[in-house]
Amino acid sequence: MNKMNKISIFIFICLSFASNSLAQNNKKGDKNTKADSKDIYGGLKFRNIGPALMSGRISDIVIHPNNENIWYISAGSGGVWKTQNAGTTWEPLFDGQKSYSIGCISLDPQNPEIVWVGTGENVGGRHISYGDGIYKSEDGGKSWKNMGLKKSEHLSKIIIHPSNSNVIWVASQGPLWSKGGERGVYKSVDGGKTWKLTLGDDRLNSVSFSLIISSSSYSSELCTLLSTVVIFNSYFPFLNLRKKLCFASIKSAVSK
Repeated sequence: MNKMNKISIFIFICLSFASNSLAQNNKKGDKNTKADSKDIYGGLKFRNIGPALMSGRISDIVIHPNNENIWYISAGSGGVWKTQNAGTTWEPLFDGQKSYSIGCISLDPQNPEIVWVGTGENVGGRHISYGDGIYKSEDGGKSWKNMGLKKSEHLSKIIIHPSNSNVIWVASQGPLWSKGGERGVYKSVDGGKTWKLTLGDDRLNSVSFSLIISSSSYSSELCTLLSTVVIFNSYFPFLNLRKKLCFASIKSAVSK
């Protein structure tokens, strides 16, 4: 082999090593670039930005009477949720409806697959959103139908008669910042098709907050509204007087 051939072979080997080294450096460069990209975006994490710092309030909870693993909860600003494994996982039930603010939820004692939901959180404050009435589901929350009281804005309590699913009582706060709307205690005797105001009026200072029906009086329909029902105005010194006036008309409110 002459001298020129040896030089050519030597140059070829050197170029091969240089090419391999360059390729390896390029791969390292790509890895470093990817690593740098991850570092750049690594600080961007999902975080809660609304709708308010006071979100996340649970307004009501009911548990299936025949299956303690099934719960329904209502959120003040987050719809209705259901768990079938005692809270391990949750599924949203109300995302397809117009209202996301929920005040209360109840199950029909005769058929727990019938779920009643009152929209509009049942408290007061500038961070509170309003609802568009009362909803009913007959399939455990899979589908919903608005059953009226669309001007109530804030529903506090729903009670279904234990032996007659057609009889329902609802406590409605009504609009928070103005008079009018559908406020007071409402009763339906036809499963929510129609509603009758049995206590209250359209004044801003008349607000039905909650109600409890005495179980001993269900059979006669002359039910007693207990002391958790409060009709109050914005002047707290008169609160006790307003409560006394309320209790005087309680029996007629639930028996009408």
